[in-house]
Amino acid sequence: MQKLLSDLQAIVGAAHVLTEGDLSAWTQDWRKRTSGKALAVVRPASTDEAARVVKACSDHLAQHPESGLSIVPQGGNTGLVVGSTPDESGHQIVLSLQRLNAVRSIDAANLTMTVEAGCILQTVQERAESEGFWFPLSLAAEGSCTIGGNLGTNAGGTQVVRFGNARDLCLGLEVVTPQGEVWQGLSGLRKDNTGYDLKNLYIGAEGTLGIITAATLKLYPQPKAQLTAWAAVPSMQAAVQLLGLAHQHLSASLTGFEMMGQFALSLVAKHFDNLRVPLYQDTPFCVLLENADAESETHARAQLEGLLEAAMEDGYVTDAVVAENLTQAHTLWQIRESIPLAQAEEGLNIKHDISVPVSSMAAFVAGTDALLTQAIPGVRLVNFGHLGDGNLHYNVQAPEAQDAAVFLREQEAHVNTIVFDAVLAHGGSISAEHGVGSLKVDHLTHYKSPVALDTMRAIKQALDPLNLMNPGRVVRLG
Repeated sequence: MQKLLSDLQAIVGAAHVLTEGDLSAWTQDWRKRTSGKALAVVRPASTDEAARVVKACSDHLAQHPESGLSIVPQGGNTGLVVGSTPDESGHQIVLSLQRLNAVRSIDAANLTMTVEAGCILQTVQERAESEGFWFPLSLAAEGSCTIGGNLGTNAGGTQVVRFGNARDLCLGLEVVTPQGEVWQGLSGLRKDNTGYDLKNLYIGAEGTLGIITAATLKLYPQPKAQLTAWAAVPSMQAAVQLLGLAHQHLSASLTGFEMMGQFALSLVAKHFDNLRVPLYQDTPFCVLLENADAESETHARAQLEGLLEAAMEDGYVTDAVVAENLTQAHTLWQIRESIPLAQAEEGLNIKHDISVPVSSMAAFVAGTDALLTQAIPGVRLVNFGHLGDGNLHYNVQAPEAQDAAVFLREQEAHVNTIVFDAVLAHGGSISAEHGVGSLKVDHLTHYKSPVALDTMRAIKQALDPLNLMNPGRVVRLG
């Protein structure tokens, strides 16, 4: 391997081939569930360097298949399914894209921005805003996650109800193939009907088919007003009915619809006492709505207040508050985004990122709650997420008196079976926005169509016959 490491140093510079010291920033996953060992962390500064690194690794693996060499592409390393960190073999190169962080261009007339994969999401948002535009992808890790990772996992977030996942915000890609070639697909075209849509093959593939090095993204005009409301709802079914009413009253102005269970909010109140959580103590669920209006703040407020009045008359909402300024709106969103942090403060937990049709949401939650509380007396359910697009983070916390680590070790497989079986029964998916990684790869054989899995394996085998790119993630070969 020493010759390979020397070749990589010649490509990116010795300072950017890391083999010693504390590499935990690249080798430990975001949730600190696992820590691997890298042969090296390699940090190219350009697409050409990235391609040459991949070519060197591909040539080495072809000549020395017994080496078990492979590449793990990595952006901000904020993933939640152990898909961007190395295993314990010591035979994997972590290819960090963080130095590829330039905004290459903004095309105002075409409403597009072309950025490199290592750009931090928040940087993209701020650059778009400085040019008078809006890039609406928004999620809790936006201060550290990268565009390459967002696209590699097809990230979701809080604005999917209107703008869709990362896939829907991307018009073109630049990709390094497993053979070290570069596909230049950075088109800003909204119509291109010339064969297979390669872009969408790489988005969501988690680096198993190639390495995204740059992307052309959609931009939108900034709204004239963004108003936020917080509503108490008496049941999950009422929350679903409120969503339908919100679509009627707000139409395309509805840009956020988040649901939060009472216990989830109680954890925020417990662990972040600087945040005053409204209305949660006397209601099983709260909903956070956002109205982004293209006309005016007066129009946006009238729309939102009209919606809430109608919802109260119909019994879908029992109480509500509308943020009076940006500070109040920010605080309400901070409460929502603090739920995962509060849950971590409470102790180890079993996380789920599931989706079911919105029409099945109330039945799924009621039925799965009942199954879990029957199977594990005292279990605590941290239920929250993006109800507007049918995506819940249906998390499970140990009973209060039980050691969390013991609970995780003894109950995770049982809990996953209960939740995933219920998801399947309701026509849903066991991964809505976090991806598959290595954490869920073996579950796919039980919860995904055999035809779909065979097709995925065929694609992987065709594009990456050496199994160089992120093996054991998303789909296993052999």
